[in-house]
Amino acid sequence: MQGIAKIIKLSKNQHKWIILAALLITIQAVLQQVTPITLKFVVDELSLQIKTGNGNFQKLTYLFGLIFVVNIAITVLNSLNQRLGDFIASRLGRHLSEIYYKKIFTLPQKYFDSEISGKILNQLNRGISSIREFIGTATNFMLPAMLQAIFGVGVLCYFNMTIGLLALSVFPVYIAISTYSTHRWGRIQKEKNVYEDTVRGRIQEVISNIKLVKTYNTQKMEWGFVSDNYQVINKLYDKQSNLYHILNFTREFGLEIAFVAILFIIFKSTFAGDLTLGEMILIIQILNQLRWPLYGMSYILEQIQHAEADSKAFFEVLDLASTEVYQSKKLPPLSKIPQITFTNVGFSYDTNLKILDDINLKLDKKETVALVGHSGAGKTTLINLILKLYDPTSGTISLSGKNYSKTDHSWIRAHIALVFQENELFSSTIRENVSYGVSVSERKIINALKQANAYDFVAKFKDGLDAKIGERGVKLSGGQKQRIQIARAILHNKPILILDEATSSLDSKSEKLVQDALAKLFKNRLVLIIAHRFSTIQNADRIIVLDEGKIVDSGKPHELAHREGIYKELLNYQIEGNKKLLSEYELN
Repeated sequence: MQGIAKIIKLSKNQHKWIILAALLITIQAVLQQVTPITLKFVVDELSLQIKTGNGNFQKLTYLFGLIFVVNIAITVLNSLNQRLGDFIASRLGRHLSEIYYKKIFTLPQKYFDSEISGKILNQLNRGISSIREFIGTATNFMLPAMLQAIFGVGVLCYFNMTIGLLALSVFPVYIAISTYSTHRWGRIQKEKNVYEDTVRGRIQEVISNIKLVKTYNTQKMEWGFVSDNYQVINKLYDKQSNLYHILNFTREFGLEIAFVAILFIIFKSTFAGDLTLGEMILIIQILNQLRWPLYGMSYILEQIQHAEADSKAFFEVLDLASTEVYQSKKLPPLSKIPQITFTNVGFSYDTNLKILDDINLKLDKKETVALVGHSGAGKTTLINLILKLYDPTSGTISLSGKNYSKTDHSWIRAHIALVFQENELFSSTIRENVSYGVSVSERKIINALKQANAYDFVAKFKDGLDAKIGERGVKLSGGQKQRIQIARAILHNKPILILDEATSSLDSKSEKLVQDALAKLFKNRLVLIIAHRFSTIQNADRIIVLDEGKIVDSGKPHELAHREGIYKELLNYQIEGNKKLLSEYELN
């Protein structure tokens, strides 16, 4: 029941409405006992009239009037309570989504590196859906059923203690069977959820990589993966269903036997004169009313177990340790001329493998610095540390004298604009992608696009700035995507610019356009470049050479080109490749 306790705690902002709903439900449960009690007096009055002719018709009229008013009141209260339950559930759904979304923003980068986005979304949707359903069920069904059972048994005990206690004895047996059933069901549901998360995560990956799937003709393989997992899911569901229906038959069969036995006692007591005809009608009606909460017990316990199982992953995410603070306050002033310093920095993703080792580096105010090295040398990891996506495992990093470990993530990142190797674009419009994170005029957006050599192709779209570019910018070419990112960086005008192999996948013409745009962006800021194409870093002020996580060399491009080492080696590979190409086409 830990999950239910967490649900109740998380629904704190809805407690006043839940209390109101509980009050309305209590009044409704009391009123539901009024009709059978009133009918008892009606039947007794009719019996008196039949036997002696001394019945009071005016009293009967008042009693029927009371029944009418009570039933109308019950209908009104039920409608109000249903609406209030829906109100609570919808507001709680929003509240839970906001909590989860905020939590996601504060989790460490390594969480996202190890989780599939489709799985995260599935856990979010399933968790919120199950919690909303539980709260809706609690206000619209659970509490009414429990109160009706309490008041019903109370009325039975008042008129006949033996029958009341017999009716009460049915509840623990029925609840015990239902508890066992739902406990077994919940264990299977948790196992089923693992397979469902895997399947939905895979489906999202396949959709994101649909070109790859089609190109390699792996549709059948991917379909088979999903089909095989759903086969396992169906077997688990069948197991749940068989267990549920066997135990459901057992409890329903036992309940019918118990009710028939109680009816026999009622008829026998009435025949013996221990109960009046009106009391007999009252008790039978109350017993029939008790069927609803009894039948509903399995549903109630099922909903509790459902909420426990389906919200498990949701709460596991909420219980994860946050490494960042959700930024809601205004940031302190930024450093106008930032300087980044690494002092004896080491980093490992796990304890066995060092990615960076003893990095000592100072990135000065307004210089262009390029990181060079073989794949896996640690270039991207170093950038991730600058962005404070990870914390160093040893040593310190500082920005303008402020230690990273004591500085807010948001303040550090507010200094930095990025142009990624991957096209980090949303499926919205060009306007929204360029102005992402800032509120600016259309004139400034157009100006940024012009500086990025992007406005010419944007103007050709039918909707111009409001043209939608598809998921991850699928409607744009590689060069166009990069220039949109560059326009975004120009618009933000941050003192630090990071380029993560921004031109690695472009053709020569697109690269020329992007390089021209970047040249404008490099002015008056600290620029850090990761590049495999040396043509993109020939004008860098300084080259930092990394190998196996260590800085093995540094200097100006022309210095390193004449010095034995990794830079010269990589440069020669590219020169030889170009010579071979020129020779093949007899252009040299």
